[in-house]
Amino acid sequence: MSFSPVVLPVPGRPVDLQVRVSAPATGTDLAVILLSHGQGPSNNLSSLNGYAPLVNSWAAQGFVVIQPTHLTSRTLTHLVADAPGAPFFWRSRSEDMSHILDRLDMIEKAVPLLSGRIDHAKVAVAGHSFGGFTAGLLLGAQVTDPDEGGEVSLLEPRIKAGVLLAAPGRGDVLNGPMGDALPVFRTIDFSTMTTPALVVAGEKDDSRHFTDMGPDWHADPYTLAPGPKTLLTLFGAEHGLGGIAGYDAAETTDENPERVAALARLTAAYLRTGLHPGDPAWQAAREALTAGPDPIGRVESK
Repeated sequence: MSFSPVVLPVPGRPVDLQVRVSAPATGTDLAVILLSHGQGPSNNLSSLNGYAPLVNSWAAQGFVVIQPTHLTSRTLTHLVADAPGAPFFWRSRSEDMSHILDRLDMIEKAVPLLSGRIDHAKVAVAGHSFGGFTAGLLLGAQVTDPDEGGEVSLLEPRIKAGVLLAAPGRGDVLNGPMGDALPVFRTIDFSTMTTPALVVAGEKDDSRHFTDMGPDWHADPYTLAPGPKTLLTLFGAEHGLGGIAGYDAAETTDENPERVAALARLTAAYLRTGLHPGDPAWQAAREALTAGPDPIGRVESK
């Protein structure tokens, strides 16, 4: 079931925080995945209305998925264009997730048939592209505020595991036009990202608008962070990872429903084991990945 929008008043935020909540129709003690959207060229997928291919699968596999509309969404541009932090709101994006966790009780009561079914101690974060940067900050990565100076930590201790999907990498190799537009990306420090995480990188995700480092750039959150970390490299995948942002999305340059379905299964298995230590889901998923004649990717861990 999916319920939208749940409207959460947040003092000081230019507009109320709106979220979509998707959950299985049955079950209790359900773990939570907070999903941070990317940007992309579409007007509406970068909001609570996007990422249905992943969200539907995660909910069907027993998770409560909560999707905020960050202030960066094009659906809000006309309302927040002059707000502090515009246009990228890098700090606000992470703070949205803490606001959601502060209001989990409110969300449970607002969504029909959900009350009493969430395990508040089992929370993960996932994010795609810019959302991967947001997730990285919540998992412990630090940045320097480009306007005020000084180290910024937005670590959220209530989050126990994460998934970074096509997230940006190190900042000292930025030589594309977006490097100047997003100076905070130049200061990312993964050495403090200690929360367990699965980093997903597309084998052909070459983000030249940021760097000419090539697809390896998106593996940096694995390479440069301390363990425990796992890297899933998807063969043939570009930045859309097969089409996770939306069904038939115009920005998906590598549409591959089978890849999306496999990614949804693998990420759910990783988070299930991460939030329930001893659960064999991730081990079984890794074995299944390499058992067939034509694997969709490879996994390495540290």
